[in-house]
Amino acid sequence: MTVRTIVVDDSPSMQKLITAVLETDPEIEVIGTASNPIEAREMIKVLDPDVITLDVEMPGMNGLDFLERLMRLRPMPVVMISSHTRKGADATIAALEIGAVSCLPKPRMDDEAALQEMRQNVKAAASAKMAIQGRQRTSGDARTKPARSAVLKRKRGIDVIALGASTGGVEALTEVLSGFPANCPPTVVTQHMPEHFTKSFAERLDRLCAPKVVEAADGMPISEGHVYIAPGGVGHLTVAGRTEKLCRVQPGQLRSGHMPSVDVLFESVAKAFADKAAAALLTGMGSDGAEGLLALKKAGALTIAQDRATSLVYGMPAAAERLGAANHVLPLRDIASALFGGGTEVTQNVCA
Repeated sequence: MTVRTIVVDDSPSMQKLITAVLETDPEIEVIGTASNPIEAREMIKVLDPDVITLDVEMPGMNGLDFLERLMRLRPMPVVMISSHTRKGADATIAALEIGAVSCLPKPRMDDEAALQEMRQNVKAAASAKMAIQGRQRTSGDARTKPARSAVLKRKRGIDVIALGASTGGVEALTEVLSGFPANCPPTVVTQHMPEHFTKSFAERLDRLCAPKVVEAADGMPISEGHVYIAPGGVGHLTVAGRTEKLCRVQPGQLRSGHMPSVDVLFESVAKAFADKAAAALLTGMGSDGAEGLLALKKAGALTIAQDRATSLVYGMPAAAERLGAANHVLPLRDIASALFGGGTEVTQNVCA
């Protein structure tokens, strides 16, 4: 099946570059290019694409305003293309919460790994089309505003929680972490995201959730009531120590096609905390995290995979399920309480 794609960017040279990158894959066809949202709207009506790529920053109606209207009136898979700037990163995180499938930096022809990632993201976005349309029909604005929720008090001793996600992970992690109380166990997170974007993501989560959410740094002590997000593109996040718990962020080779890698994080948690850990592998394409979740299960940790019905892209959790790595396969809404052991004493979360 060919993925029919429209490229929306105000730069003619960037339109040509993105088109050239995508069309090196025989499974992708660029059926049109648009310079602004008005042109894009008319083109979408006529051509009915499977996916659009959308520049965050454009004259007139910006990409975020256009995306919000598109997802409300005609939901479809959108891959956001952003500059490597703080403004671009902030806008991209907002776009992911509105409903974009993934975010990517502007392409460079000398970075083949990034070009391949763009092609893979467009194809993954197409596979998520039905999920996006179904989600928009049922969830409305609740998707971007996590509701106040009760958090089940844990019965078992958990020293560390680890979470991994990729495509669709911004929404998934927001929902899971909005179920965490202010005094949650130290929580470490790897979300596949470009460099510079993870700081904006951490800051946005920090505004939404009760625990303190920060971008992890090498040597940073980890403590109760804190969530640590792996920085994008600079190294792998790992944890060390039972007595003095520390984040480690160190350069390395790609693992499962990614840096940071969920597998690397999960395996470090299994080694350091064994049966005192709990972990969940959420929505995303590929298989990163599946082997790490299996290592955690073998070490005695509580392991969870998100189910097919609530995953935007059922790749990573499916790989974990095939390996038998998950103690439980659960819908997204049940994962926070399961991580805390499913106790019966209910405390009210204070996330907005």
